[in-house]
Amino acid sequence: MIIPPHPGLADGPVYLDYNATTPVDPRVAKAMTPHLTAFFGNPSSGHPYGAEPRHALANARARVAALIGARSDEIVFTASGSEADLLALRGAVLASGRPHPHVITQATEHPAVLETCRALRRLHGARITVLPVDCEGLVDAAVLAAALTDETVLVSVMAANNETGALQPMGELAALAHAYGALVHCDAAQTAGKIPLDVQALGVDLLTLVGHKMYAPKGAAALYVRDGVRLEPVVYGGGQERGLRAGTENVALAVALGTAAELCADELAEGAPARTTALRDDLHRRLTSGLPGRVHLNGPEKRRLPNTLNVSIDGVLGHELLDAVPEIAASTGSACHSGTHTPSPVLTAMGFGAERALGALRLSLGRWTTTAAIETVATALLKAAAGR
Repeated sequence: MIIPPHPGLADGPVYLDYNATTPVDPRVAKAMTPHLTAFFGNPSSGHPYGAEPRHALANARARVAALIGARSDEIVFTASGSEADLLALRGAVLASGRPHPHVITQATEHPAVLETCRALRRLHGARITVLPVDCEGLVDAAVLAAALTDETVLVSVMAANNETGALQPMGELAALAHAYGALVHCDAAQTAGKIPLDVQALGVDLLTLVGHKMYAPKGAAALYVRDGVRLEPVVYGGGQERGLRAGTENVALAVALGTAAELCADELAEGAPARTTALRDDLHRRLTSGLPGRVHLNGPEKRRLPNTLNVSIDGVLGHELLDAVPEIAASTGSACHSGTHTPSPVLTAMGFGAERALGALRLSLGRWTTTAAIETVATALLKAAAGR
C-alpha cells in the first residue's frame, strides 16, 4: 500500500507520540469531506437527501466491524473512547439490576475506566476491585480468579497499555470472567489497527475503538457490543445506535473512522507490525549501545505493541531530556502540575521508584516513521543524555 506524505509532518520535529494521537491520514480526510459539504442530509430521513448519508453510515459501520471480526450491527458509534468506556461500564452496571454490583478492573487502566469505576461506586453503590499488575504491567490470571465472585457483573481490562504497550492476556482473563457469568470489556484504543484484533478470539463482550489513535480525527470512536448484551443507554432519545446513544449521527466522522479502519486492515494484511517492530527495536538498540548500562526497558520485551518503546535512562529526567531535544516530539509518563512533575501512575503501579518513573520516555512510532527519523532521534537523544 502506498502511503501519501503527510503535510503536517513535513517541516516539524520528528513525531514519536503516535500513542497520544495520530495525524489524520489524507485519505481519511478526503473520504469524509463530501459529508461536510454535499451530503448533508439526515441519515434517518426518507427523502433522497438522506439516502447517501444512510448508505455511508452503514458502510462505515461494516468497515469498523471488519477490523475486529464483529458484525455491523454490533458497532455503536460514539464521540470518544472515554464515552465508549462510559457506555460499557455504566451501561453494564445499571443494566445488571444488582443493588451492589461488583466490577473488576486493574491498576494501569486509562483514567476513563478508573474514574468511571469511582463514579459508579459513589453514585450507584458498586463495589470496585482494582487488581495489581506485575513488574511488566500485566495482570496475573490467578489474581483475577481470586477476585471474581457471583456478584461480579463486569471485568474491564485494557488490551494494551498506552504508556508501555504491555499486552494483557485477554483471552485467558475473559474465560475466567465468563465462568462467573460476568461480562468483559476491553479498551482497545491503543491496540486497534496496530495488531490484528478479533473479538471472538479475545472472548470479549464489549470493546472500545478510538479514531484518533488510528489516523482518523478526534471525536470519532466506537463501542463493540456483542449481540445479546444489555446496556443502559448513555444518551436517551430518538433510538439511534441501537437505542444506546441517541442523537443524529455524525456521518462525516463515522466515514472517517470506517475509512481509517479499512486502511489499518490493509496495512495489517501487508505486514505493517513487523516493519514497525524493526524500527522500534533499531531505536532501542541504538540507545542501549550508545548509553551502555543506563537504558532500562519499562514493560515486556516481547508482549507489547510493535510501535511502543518506553525506557528510563539513568541520571536523566525524562521531561528535561525532551526539553533538550526540540527536534523530537515525544512524551513522558509523568504529569506536570504547576511546574512540579509527578511519577507516572502506570510505572508506579508496576513497582518502579520515583527516579526510574521520572526518567521514563515514551517513544511511540507510526505510519510516517522512517529509518532516517529513527537515526535522527537516536543521535539527538544520545547527544543530550551523554553529558548528564
